[in-house]
Amino acid sequence: MRTPAGKECRYFYGDYFRGRNNEECRLLKDAGLDWQPRHCQACPVPDILLANACENLRFNPKLTRPLLVLPSRVNISADCVKCACAVAEPRIGCGQCHSLPFTFAVAPDDSDTSI
Repeated sequence: MRTPAGKECRYFYGDYFRGRNNEECRLLKDAGLDWQPRHCQACPVPDILLANACENLRFNPKLTRPLLVLPSRVNISADCVKCACAVAEPRIGCGQCHSLPFTFAVAPDDSDTSI
């Protein structure tokens, strides 16, 4: 569903049926944190979900305030459920769930085309 910031996020829920205006972030709600629409502006979760669609990635959200005068922001740490390890870069993943081929097969070049 589209967040108030205009990004697609599977954790955002909005109920607008027949004039209702109920919005919530289920990721923050499940962690016991209070959500406000301004948290969606700088939230890294939609970008992470766009870059990495691994179903074994589990997010651990935290609201932090960089300075006392600035509003709180969402910070994310991630764990892999499959290999039970902490993920250093959630956009890439743990590296064990979806291994990438390190060598690419190159077809022989048949550039001997005569016209």
